[in-house]
Amino acid sequence: MDEMEFWELVDAARETADGDPEEQADLLMDRLLQQDPESVLDFARHFESRYNRAYTWDLWGAAWVLLDGASDDAFDFFRCWLIGQGRDVFEGAMHDPDSLADLLDDFDEEIDGDGEELGYAADEAYEQLTGTVAPDLGIPPAPAEPEGTPIDFESESALAERYPKLWDRFRD
Repeated sequence: MDEMEFWELVDAARETADGDPEEQADLLMDRLLQQDPESVLDFARHFESRYNRAYTWDLWGAAWVLLDGASDDAFDFFRCWLIGQGRDVFEGAMHDPDSLADLLDDFDEEIDGDGEELGYAADEAYEQLTGTVAPDLGIPPAPAEPEGTPIDFESESALAERYPKLWDRFRD
């Protein structure tokens, strides 16, 4: 499975789920179950490498603004959700997390921002297909700490200054 096929699966599931992350995860798993086990592992590699790449202080700050706070776990689930939003949103957020203010149509912190189940879809599909736990994906591990410069999440003025568009749209 190449990168284009990865994003096509993500997009098709999101569009069918009409933005519901749990439904998207279920649909994605259904689609992965139609693949061979090696393609499922390829999907998992694509997903995991993007998940690791999104482990940045800048992105965590954006999640903090959108979610009105983001613990370690909440940020993990946010990164899964962000991948689930598709290539344009993901790459835009990676380039400039504040651009999420322009890239997102709307954001309901009760539903959006939590893609925990998306993070398990490939593992569950692989296990159903093979009866075994997915092997090590053979990709570099996530960094021990987020990349970039730490942010004072408790400082509203620092967050408003660093993410002016997100702050204006989702916190004012």
